Amino acid sequence: MPTQVVMPQMGESIAEGTIVRWIKKVGESVDRDEPLFEISTDKVDAEIPSPAAGVLTEIRVAEGETVAVNEVVATIGDGRESTAPAVDTPATAPRQGAEQAAASTQRQADGEDPAASRTSDPPGAVPPNSSARQTESVALPDAKSSGQAETGSKDELRRQKSSPLVRRIAREHNVDIRELHGSGIGGRVTKHDILDYLEQAPSQPLGRALSGVPLEADKPRPTVKHPDDRVEVKPLSVMRKKIAEHMILSRRTSAHVHTVFHVDFSLVGRIREQKKAEYERLGARLTYMAFIAKVTIDALRRHPIVNASMDDQSVVYKKDINLGIAVALDTGLIVPVIRNADEKNMLGLSRAIADVAERARAKQLKPEEVQGGTFTITNPGQSGAQFGMPIINQPQVAILGVGTIEKRPVVINDAIAIRTMAYLTLGFDHRLIDGTVADEFMADIKHQLEHFDPNQV
Repeated sequence: MPTQVVMPQMGESIAEGTIVRWIKKVGESVDRDEPLFEISTDKVDAEIPSPAAGVLTEIRVAEGETVAVNEVVATIGDGRESTAPAVDTPATAPRQGAEQAAASTQRQADGEDPAASRTSDPPGAVPPNSSARQTESVALPDAKSSGQAETGSKDELRRQKSSPLVRRIAREHNVDIRELHGSGIGGRVTKHDILDYLEQAPSQPLGRALSGVPLEADKPRPTVKHPDDRVEVKPLSVMRKKIAEHMILSRRTSAHVHTVFHVDFSLVGRIREQKKAEYERLGARLTYMAFIAKVTIDALRRHPIVNASMDDQSVVYKKDINLGIAVALDTGLIVPVIRNADEKNMLGLSRAIADVAERARAKQLKPEEVQGGTFTITNPGQSGAQFGMPIINQPQVAILGVGTIEKRPVVINDAIAIRTMAYLTLGFDHRLIDGTVADEFMADIKHQLEHFDPNQV
């Protein structure tokens, strides 16, 4: 019996996903749990395993298309069925089942029972949108008010279906979501929609923006012309679009300020050389990042406001320290989270950092593993950068950037000496964290690294 493959629910708040590529082609055999296709969502990129063994007989959704969760994207048969050609463009026939699935998903979101809607109309019944129903509506004395109420309820549902992040952005910028046209499933206003709206009309009065009067920024942007044909234009990947959205959102949300400290890693370097072989025997790599993570966690305990976040007019102090470690990929950047990092010793941190980095590069992270971070460390120094000015990972209020660690001449006791040095940069949100607090936090990290206790390793 054929098995239908659906777009998986990759997280509680995720409503749709984009097919990045099909790993298997129509007519190819596939084993159960073998990677079948790759998707990209708001939270994570992932390879999706096949739910059954057999032959891929049909691909209903082409690469680059975005569909709702639980929508049928392919069919796996036992090899005896005839195979359908792979979808190159959205065709009507192959998409009928997908449209029905999307409609079912929409009815569920609107509070209807999909099963009831399928069984309530007997054969030969008048369709819901037929002239008979329209006549009935006209006959009602309160048809106008009912229509307004129905429209209002749909607008309210559209607001409810938008993610908490979208609602927060709208609230902070005094934007009424009901006035926006959503591009998501069922008219849902996505983060891309709200950011596009804010970018197009940043200085327009809200009243005019919501009044329906055309805005200057609403006019179509001129297409960039390339007089020289020696160019190659490629669409942005889903991940690159998400990174762009997050970065623009962060710059608009937080008052970014940076402070830079020059730190002596000579002692840490000697301890690392002494313990490196021992850690390798235990199946772990003792890196500088493990030392930095350890002292950062200890400093966050002593400076809890750096581990906090802002919620409207209040400060949310996080009891747990969930440490994000930025990992560079060929297609962009992702920040997996080590939960309850303050409960781990140096060996546990070393293993956890290596584990999330490896699985991030293999696209094996789960959505919950890139959510809930309270503080982030990024390492531009691995490519040789002296230091960077990192952008805060929302809704956090600070991020630590690590510059390249190398030997440099420094002045010690009026003499020039060679030491292993690095610049550490703290990007912080000045709405919540004052410069004095940020510098005290960084001085704490610097002191711990320059006087690291070998017994902690």
